Amino acid sequence: MLILVINCGSSSAKYQLFNIEKKRVIKKGVIERIGEKNSACRSHYHAIELIKNKLTRGKKAAIKSLKEIEGIGHRVVHGGEEFEKSTLITGKVMRSIEKFSELAPLHNPPALEGIAACRKFFPGTPEVAVFDTAFHQTMPEEAYLYGLPFYFYKKYGIRRYGFHGTSHRFISEEAARVLKRPLKKLKLVTAHLGNGCSMAAVLRGKSIDTTMGFTPLEGLLMGTRSGDLDPAIVTYLMRKERLTSAAMDDMLNKKCGLLGVSGLSNDMRDIRFYIRKGNKRARLAYDIFLYRIKKYIGAYASAMGGLDAVVFAGGIGENMPEVKNTLQKELRPVLGKRVKFLKIHTNEELLIAKDTHKIIKSL
Repeated sequence: MLILVINCGSSSAKYQLFNIEKKRVIKKGVIERIGEKNSACRSHYHAIELIKNKLTRGKKAAIKSLKEIEGIGHRVVHGGEEFEKSTLITGKVMRSIEKFSELAPLHNPPALEGIAACRKFFPGTPEVAVFDTAFHQTMPEEAYLYGLPFYFYKKYGIRRYGFHGTSHRFISEEAARVLKRPLKKLKLVTAHLGNGCSMAAVLRGKSIDTTMGFTPLEGLLMGTRSGDLDPAIVTYLMRKERLTSAAMDDMLNKKCGLLGVSGLSNDMRDIRFYIRKGNKRARLAYDIFLYRIKKYIGAYASAMGGLDAVVFAGGIGENMPEVKNTLQKELRPVLGKRVKFLKIHTNEELLIAKDTHKIIKSL
């Protein structure tokens, strides 16, 4: 069975065609700079047409007929409280995704456009939505509610949703395989560390807490995002700097984090380079980054009543062993020798393909 996985970002559309039985990627690629000036791709709708052509035309065609593709899996960032697991896409599901676009304005609209385009260019092929927020829907109320007046939760859905759920789910399942223990008997802290970073407390296979909140801005220090912040700082700076809400949003999401603290770069590779050159602010940014991870590991171990393993994934988690090694060394006196520190390559696309295959088989 061939499964096509689509990931529509704010200005890109990534695709992978899987032979699901062999867990093998047949063809993959990305359409970038969608909608930008002088770009060859006008919209995400157009991007899906280009993807179809890349799969079916020319000497490097992956398939002879669209009928060979038995299902399409879409990464959807925000499913609110409505979706606790991956689901077959219907008109009702599309309307729900549109409803949550207000909470994910950069990601849900492109995903919707991609879904609509697949209906046009891959007619009759079942489509499945795999939500980044779904894995964290098992969090208890005490973990996901803020200390705001309760009616804001009831009226606007203001709560902690968490993100990177597909990655956290994948690496927790892989950790169980590596440890050769049932997932339902494990207490794990998973860390997806890239330009965007988040951690999760995974107790017996279920997420009970995560660092990202109402938006992906909360939690760890990231490439350009501030992470945890005293809310009063926002209104204080808006008054002092005469910033609009849009300007404040832009600063918190695009000018903070590693970039803001170091004044140099949002890329951890650059930060490490400047540290070797003796740059103190690069070192400070790195130390804040590590400190927050260390703090959350301790908090989550406490919340779960123990810990079996800490699992690192993502661009930083997988490719910078000094992060894992430093944390392991500093936490060993607290956690003991029994707790494992693992590096696992995350593969969200494979999990999306598996979920899509499972749902289509049940039709």
